[in-house]
Amino acid sequence: MRTVQSLVPLILATTAWVVRSFAFTGGLAMVVGLSGAPVAQAATHTVALVSLADDARYQSRRLERRYPGHPAGRLVQAAQLGASDAEVGLRAAGHSIKVIAVTAGSAADLGKVFQQLKSDRVAYWVLDLPEAQLAQAVQVAGTSALLFNASAAADALRGSQCAAMLFHSYPSQAMLGDALAQYLAARSWRNALVLQGPEAADQLQGQAWQRAAKRYGIKTVDTKAFKLSGDPRERDLANTRLLTNDRSHDVVAVMDADGEFARTLPYATQQPRPVVGANGLVALAWHAQWERNGGPQVNRRFARQAQRPMVGQDWAAWVAVKSIAALVSDHSKAALPDQARLLRSGQVFVDGAKGPRLSYRSWDGQLRQPLFLSHVDGVLGTAPLDGVLHPVEVMDTLGVDEKESTCKAKP
Repeated sequence: MRTVQSLVPLILATTAWVVRSFAFTGGLAMVVGLSGAPVAQAATHTVALVSLADDARYQSRRLERRYPGHPAGRLVQAAQLGASDAEVGLRAAGHSIKVIAVTAGSAADLGKVFQQLKSDRVAYWVLDLPEAQLAQAVQVAGTSALLFNASAAADALRGSQCAAMLFHSYPSQAMLGDALAQYLAARSWRNALVLQGPEAADQLQGQAWQRAAKRYGIKTVDTKAFKLSGDPRERDLANTRLLTNDRSHDVVAVMDADGEFARTLPYATQQPRPVVGANGLVALAWHAQWERNGGPQVNRRFARQAQRPMVGQDWAAWVAVKSIAALVSDHSKAALPDQARLLRSGQVFVDGAKGPRLSYRSWDGQLRQPLFLSHVDGVLGTAPLDGVLHPVEVMDTLGVDEKESTCKAKP
C-alpha cells in the first residue's frame, strides 16, 4: 500500500499534465480530467455589438461636453464586461459568450454588415444605433437573430415601429418622463414652466413629458420656445432670465435633446426654481455614484476596463449581454422565436445591480427597470417612487403600460 507521501508526486504530475493539456487546447477544446473521462466542450455563443463609425452621438466634441443622459464612449467594454460578469454561471451550464465589435463605416454600409452577420449565423445582436437604423436591422434580421437596443430611447421603437425579435435594454423616453413626473408629484411641485427646443428630438421629449405630466398631475403653466442661434434677431430665444421671468411655476422643465442650451440653465433662471429634464435633475438608466445593490462593484470594474465612468448606454449594453447569458444558460436549445417568447413571458430574469430582478415586458420588449433620479454628483432616489402603485408590477408605472401600448408584434 502506498503512503500519502508516495502519492504526492503522482498527484502533482497528473495535475500538471491536465494543466498543460488545458493550456495547449486554449481552454475550450476537450480536456481529460484526473479520472481519464473527457470534459465536454463549452458551447460558444457569439454576440455582435453593432455600431456606426460616423454616429453623430460619438463626435469628439459631444463626448468632451459630457451632457447628462448622453453616451460617454463606445459600448464595447460594457458588452465585454457583461460577458465576463456572466462567465461563472455560463460555464456551470456549459456555455460561453464571445463579444465581437462590428462597426459600419456609415449608414450606407449597414445593410452589408447585417447581411454578413446573418450569413455567419450570429444569433444575438446588441445594437448601438440611432433610431432610423434600428428599423433596417429588424428588416434584415427577420427571425434569424435576437436584437437588443442599447442606446435609443424613442418611444416609437416600442410602439408603432416595434418588432417581435427586438428588445430594449435602454429605457424609453416615456419611462424617463414618468420617472421625473413621479418625483415632482411626490415633492408637490405641481406647476411646471416648459422650455421647448426646436429640433425633432426635442419635440419627442416634449411629447413624452406632456404625457407623463398629465399622468401624474403636473400642470404646464406655460411653454416657451428656446433656440441657440447666431442671428442677433433671435438672441432673446436663448436668454435664460427672460425665458424664466414668470413667477407662477414651481419648476422649469427643459426639453433639449442636444443638451447645449440645457447646461446653461441651472442657477441661471430669473426666479429661484429647480431645473429638471435635460439638466439639473435628470432621469438616468445608470449613474457612476450609485452605491447600492452591487453598483459600486460594477462601476469599479467598468472604470478599470474602460478608463471612464459608466453611463446609461454602457449599462444597457452590459445588461443586454447578461440577458443573453441568462437566456442561453437555460434555453440554448430553443429556436430563436421561442427564445423571444421566453424573454417576453417573464420567465427569464437578469440582475441589473439596481435591486429587483429585471424582466422584459410581453407587449413591447422593454426591459423593466428602476431609473435613477440624479444630478451630476449623485443619485437622489429611484423611480418608481414609494407610494406609486400598479395592479400587477410597480415597475410598469414607468413607460407605456400594456393597455396603452400600440405594439402588435408578437414572436
